[in-house]
Amino acid sequence: MDRADYVHGYSEREAERLNDQARTLTSLLHNDTRYPAGSRVLEAGCGTGAQTVILAKNSPGAEITSIDISPESLRRAEERVRSEGIENVTFRAGDLFSLPFGPQSFDHVFVCFVLEHLPNPRRALASLRPLIRPGGTITVIEGDHGSAYFHPDSAGAQKAIRCLVDLQREAGGNALIGRELYPLLVSAGYTDVQVSPRMVYVDASRPALVDGFTRQTFTAMVDGVKKTAIGRGMMTKDAWEQAIADLERTCEPGGVFCYTFFKGTGTAAG
Repeated sequence: MDRADYVHGYSEREAERLNDQARTLTSLLHNDTRYPAGSRVLEAGCGTGAQTVILAKNSPGAEITSIDISPESLRRAEERVRSEGIENVTFRAGDLFSLPFGPQSFDHVFVCFVLEHLPNPRRALASLRPLIRPGGTITVIEGDHGSAYFHPDSAGAQKAIRCLVDLQREAGGNALIGRELYPLLVSAGYTDVQVSPRMVYVDASRPALVDGFTRQTFTAMVDGVKKTAIGRGMMTKDAWEQAIADLERTCEPGGVFCYTFFKGTGTAAG
Protein backbone atom coordinates (compact mmCIF):
# COMPACT_ATOMS: atom_id res chain seq x y z
CA MET A 1 0.00 0.00 0.00
CA ASP A 2 1.49 3.36 -1.07
CA ARG A 3 -1.13 5.73 0.33
CA ALA A 4 -2.82 5.95 3.70
CA ASP A 5 -6.40 7.03 4.24
CA TYR A 6 -6.57 10.79 4.76
CA VAL A 7 -7.49 10.85 8.45
CA HIS A 8 -8.79 14.45 8.33
CA GLY A 9 -11.34 13.75 5.60
CA TYR A 10 -12.29 15.86 2.57
CA SER A 11 -15.07 18.03 3.94
CA GLU A 12 -15.56 21.71 3.14
CA ARG A 13 -14.56 22.50 6.72
CA GLU A 14 -11.29 20.62 6.26
CA ALA A 15 -10.57 22.62 3.11
CA GLU A 16 -11.18 25.81 5.09
CA ARG A 17 -8.87 24.59 7.86
CA LEU A 18 -6.07 23.96 5.38
CA ASN A 19 -6.55 27.41 3.92
CA ASP A 20 -6.45 28.99 7.41
CA GLN A 21 -3.27 27.08 8.17
CA ALA A 22 -1.53 28.13 4.97
CA ARG A 23 -2.50 31.78 5.32
CA THR A 24 -1.51 31.98 8.98
CA LEU A 25 1.87 30.29 8.52
CA THR A 26 2.94 31.87 5.23
CA SER A 27 5.83 33.87 6.67
CA LEU A 28 7.03 31.14 9.03
CA LEU A 29 7.08 28.30 6.52
CA HIS A 30 7.41 29.84 3.07
CA ASN A 31 9.33 33.11 3.24
CA ASP A 32 12.58 31.39 2.18
CA THR A 33 11.09 29.27 -0.62
CA ARG A 34 11.42 31.24 -3.84
CA TYR A 35 12.37 29.88 -7.25
CA PRO A 36 14.04 31.79 -10.12
CA ALA A 37 12.10 32.79 -13.21
CA GLY A 38 11.98 29.98 -15.73
CA SER A 39 12.45 27.27 -13.10
CA ARG A 40 10.45 24.11 -13.59
CA VAL A 41 8.87 23.28 -10.23
CA LEU A 42 6.83 20.21 -9.28
CA GLU A 43 4.46 20.49 -6.34
CA ALA A 44 3.91 16.87 -5.37
CA GLY A 45 0.56 16.53 -3.62
CA CYS A 46 -1.10 19.93 -3.91
CA GLY A 47 -4.34 18.98 -2.14
CA THR A 48 -6.88 21.80 -2.38
CA GLY A 49 -4.24 24.36 -3.35
CA ALA A 50 -3.70 26.07 0.00
CA GLN A 51 0.08 25.95 -0.42
CA THR A 52 -0.05 26.32 -4.21
CA VAL A 53 -1.24 29.91 -4.03
CA ILE A 54 1.67 30.87 -1.77
CA LEU A 55 4.19 28.94 -3.86
CA ALA A 56 3.05 30.62 -7.07
CA LYS A 57 2.96 34.13 -5.60
CA ASN A 58 6.44 33.73 -4.14
CA SER A 59 7.82 32.60 -7.51
CA PRO A 60 5.72 34.32 -10.21
CA GLY A 61 8.24 33.60 -12.95
CA ALA A 62 8.53 29.87 -12.23
CA GLU A 63 6.64 27.23 -14.20
CA ILE A 64 4.80 25.20 -11.56
CA THR A 65 3.18 21.82 -12.13
CA SER A 66 0.92 20.79 -9.25
CA ILE A 67 -0.24 17.19 -9.01
CA ASP A 68 -2.65 15.33 -6.76
CA ILE A 69 -4.33 11.94 -6.87
CA SER A 70 -7.76 13.31 -5.88
CA PRO A 71 -9.84 14.79 -8.74
CA GLU A 72 -11.98 16.73 -6.25
CA SER A 73 -8.92 18.24 -4.57
CA LEU A 74 -7.53 19.22 -7.96
CA ARG A 75 -10.80 20.90 -8.89
CA ARG A 76 -10.77 22.94 -5.69
CA ALA A 77 -7.10 23.77 -6.10
CA GLU A 78 -7.56 25.04 -9.64
CA GLU A 79 -10.58 27.12 -8.62
CA ARG A 80 -8.61 28.67 -5.76
CA VAL A 81 -5.57 29.46 -7.90
CA ARG A 82 -7.57 30.90 -10.81
CA SER A 83 -9.61 33.06 -8.42
CA GLU A 84 -6.34 34.67 -7.35
CA GLY A 85 -5.46 35.49 -10.95
CA ILE A 86 -2.46 33.16 -10.90
CA GLU A 87 -1.41 31.86 -14.32
CA ASN A 88 1.93 30.10 -13.77
CA VAL A 89 0.45 26.84 -12.43
CA THR A 90 -0.58 23.77 -14.42
CA PHE A 91 -2.63 21.07 -12.68
CA ARG A 92 -2.39 17.36 -13.47
CA ALA A 93 -3.82 14.25 -11.89
CA GLY A 94 -1.12 11.86 -10.82
CA ASP A 95 0.05 9.25 -8.34
CA LEU A 96 3.19 10.40 -6.54
CA PHE A 97 4.66 6.90 -6.93
CA SER A 98 4.17 6.70 -10.71
CA LEU A 99 4.22 10.21 -12.13
CA PRO A 100 3.96 10.74 -15.89
CA PHE A 101 7.21 12.72 -16.20
CA GLY A 102 10.58 11.80 -17.62
CA PRO A 103 13.91 11.91 -15.79
CA GLN A 104 15.21 15.39 -14.91
CA SER A 105 11.91 17.05 -15.88
CA PHE A 106 12.13 19.56 -13.02
CA ASP A 107 14.61 21.92 -11.43
CA HIS A 108 12.93 21.77 -8.04
CA VAL A 109 10.34 19.69 -6.17
CA PHE A 110 8.14 20.98 -3.33
CA VAL A 111 6.33 18.64 -0.92
CA CYS A 112 4.23 20.05 1.93
CA PHE A 113 2.13 18.09 4.45
CA VAL A 114 2.12 14.99 2.24
CA LEU A 115 4.62 12.51 3.73
CA GLU A 116 2.67 12.27 6.99
CA HIS A 117 -0.10 10.48 5.08
CA LEU A 118 2.11 7.89 3.33
CA PRO A 119 2.98 4.43 4.66
CA ASN A 120 6.38 4.62 2.93
CA PRO A 121 7.61 8.22 2.89
CA ARG A 122 11.21 7.25 2.11
CA ARG A 123 10.09 5.50 -1.07
CA ALA A 124 8.08 8.57 -2.02
CA LEU A 125 11.12 10.81 -1.66
CA ALA A 126 13.29 8.34 -3.58
CA SER A 127 10.76 8.14 -6.42
CA LEU A 128 10.86 11.92 -6.82
CA ARG A 129 14.65 12.20 -6.98
CA PRO A 130 15.09 11.01 -10.61
CA LEU A 131 12.65 13.71 -11.74
CA ILE A 132 15.02 16.45 -10.53
CA ARG A 133 17.93 17.65 -12.67
CA PRO A 134 21.40 17.18 -11.13
CA GLY A 135 21.97 20.01 -8.70
CA GLY A 136 18.25 20.69 -8.37
CA THR A 137 16.54 20.71 -5.00
CA ILE A 138 13.71 19.25 -3.00
CA THR A 139 11.91 21.11 -0.20
CA VAL A 140 9.80 19.19 2.31
CA ILE A 141 7.64 20.62 5.11
CA GLU A 142 5.95 18.52 7.80
CA GLY A 143 4.52 19.00 11.27
CA ASP A 144 4.99 16.87 14.38
CA HIS A 145 2.05 16.54 16.74
CA GLY A 146 4.36 15.34 19.49
CA SER A 147 5.78 18.87 19.60
CA ALA A 148 2.52 20.42 20.85
CA TYR A 149 2.65 21.80 24.37
CA PHE A 150 0.61 24.47 26.04
CA HIS A 151 -0.49 26.33 29.16
CA PRO A 152 -2.67 25.60 31.03
CA ASP A 153 -1.59 22.01 30.50
CA SER A 154 -4.28 19.33 30.25
CA ALA A 155 -3.93 15.56 30.36
CA GLY A 156 -7.26 15.31 28.56
CA ALA A 157 -6.15 17.56 25.71
CA GLN A 158 -2.91 15.60 25.39
CA LYS A 159 -4.95 12.39 25.21
CA ALA A 160 -7.15 13.81 22.44
CA ILE A 161 -4.03 14.74 20.46
CA ARG A 162 -2.74 11.22 21.01
CA CYS A 163 -6.01 9.86 19.60
CA LEU A 164 -5.33 11.75 16.38
CA VAL A 165 -1.74 10.44 16.29
CA ASP A 166 -2.92 6.86 16.86
CA LEU A 167 -5.71 7.07 14.27
CA GLN A 168 -3.31 8.43 11.67
CA ARG A 169 -0.84 5.64 12.42
CA GLU A 170 -3.57 3.03 12.07
CA ALA A 171 -4.47 4.54 8.70
CA GLY A 172 -0.87 4.08 7.58
CA GLY A 173 0.45 7.58 8.20
CA ASN A 174 2.71 9.24 10.74
CA ALA A 175 1.69 12.43 12.57
CA LEU A 176 5.13 12.56 14.21
CA ILE A 177 7.09 12.58 10.97
CA GLY A 178 8.58 16.06 11.30
CA ARG A 179 11.40 14.79 13.52
CA GLU A 180 12.31 12.20 10.86
CA LEU A 181 12.86 14.50 7.87
CA TYR A 182 16.66 14.49 8.04
CA PRO A 183 17.15 10.70 8.04
CA LEU A 184 14.38 10.27 5.47
CA LEU A 185 15.95 12.68 2.98
CA VAL A 186 19.43 11.23 3.48
CA SER A 187 18.27 7.63 3.10
CA ALA A 188 16.35 8.60 -0.07
CA GLY A 189 19.64 9.65 -1.68
CA TYR A 190 19.64 13.45 -1.34
CA THR A 191 22.81 15.36 -0.50
CA ASP A 192 23.45 18.63 1.35
CA VAL A 193 20.42 17.87 3.53
CA GLN A 194 19.47 20.52 6.05
CA VAL A 195 16.45 20.65 8.33
CA SER A 196 15.28 23.67 10.29
CA PRO A 197 12.62 23.70 13.03
CA ARG A 198 9.94 26.37 12.67
CA MET A 199 8.19 26.84 16.01
CA VAL A 200 4.82 28.52 16.27
CA TYR A 201 4.56 30.34 19.58
CA VAL A 202 1.14 31.78 20.42
CA ASP A 203 -0.02 33.98 23.27
CA ALA A 204 -2.57 36.77 23.69
CA SER A 205 -0.18 39.31 22.19
CA ARG A 206 -0.51 37.51 18.84
CA PRO A 207 -4.28 37.48 18.19
CA ALA A 208 -3.94 36.47 14.54
CA LEU A 209 -2.14 33.29 15.58
CA VAL A 210 -4.54 32.66 18.46
CA ASP A 211 -7.42 32.43 16.02
CA GLY A 212 -5.68 31.36 12.81
CA PHE A 213 -3.47 28.66 14.28
CA THR A 214 -4.44 27.52 17.79
CA ARG A 215 -8.19 27.67 17.24
CA GLN A 216 -8.85 27.33 13.49
CA THR A 217 -5.91 25.09 12.57
CA PHE A 218 -4.71 22.87 15.40
CA THR A 219 -7.78 22.58 17.62
CA ALA A 220 -10.03 22.18 14.57
CA MET A 221 -7.75 19.42 13.27
CA VAL A 222 -7.90 17.49 16.54
CA ASP A 223 -11.66 17.94 16.86
CA GLY A 224 -12.04 16.66 13.30
CA VAL A 225 -11.51 13.08 14.51
CA LYS A 226 -14.05 13.43 17.34
CA LYS A 227 -16.64 11.08 15.83
CA THR A 228 -14.13 8.33 15.11
CA ALA A 229 -12.35 8.60 18.46
CA ILE A 230 -15.59 8.45 20.45
CA GLY A 231 -17.03 5.74 18.23
CA ARG A 232 -13.94 3.64 18.76
CA GLY A 233 -14.16 4.07 22.52
CA MET A 234 -10.83 5.92 22.70
CA MET A 235 -12.48 8.64 24.82
CA THR A 236 -15.98 9.30 26.09
CA LYS A 237 -18.02 12.13 24.62
CA ASP A 238 -17.78 14.15 27.84
CA ALA A 239 -14.03 13.62 28.10
CA TRP A 240 -13.55 14.64 24.48
CA GLU A 241 -15.58 17.81 24.84
CA GLN A 242 -13.62 18.75 27.97
CA ALA A 243 -10.34 18.12 26.10
CA ILE A 244 -11.37 20.48 23.30
CA ALA A 245 -12.51 23.04 25.87
CA ASP A 246 -9.07 22.78 27.46
CA LEU A 247 -7.40 23.46 24.09
CA GLU A 248 -9.72 26.42 23.63
CA ARG A 249 -8.66 27.65 27.07
CA THR A 250 -5.15 28.19 25.70
CA CYS A 251 -6.69 30.81 23.38
CA GLU A 252 -7.85 32.92 26.30
CA PRO A 253 -5.81 35.59 28.13
CA GLY A 254 -2.99 33.87 29.98
CA GLY A 255 -3.00 30.90 27.61
CA VAL A 256 0.05 29.83 25.58
CA PHE A 257 0.35 27.33 22.73
CA CYS A 258 3.49 26.01 21.00
CA TYR A 259 3.96 23.71 18.00
CA THR A 260 6.94 22.93 15.77
CA PHE A 261 7.05 22.36 12.04
CA PHE A 262 10.15 21.05 10.27
CA LYS A 263 11.41 22.23 6.88
CA GLY A 264 13.97 20.12 5.07
CA THR A 265 15.91 20.73 1.87
CA GLY A 266 18.18 18.50 -0.14
CA THR A 267 20.01 18.36 -3.46
CA ALA A 268 19.64 15.76 -6.21
CA ALA A 269 23.19 14.66 -6.96
CA GLY A 270 24.38 14.17 -10.51
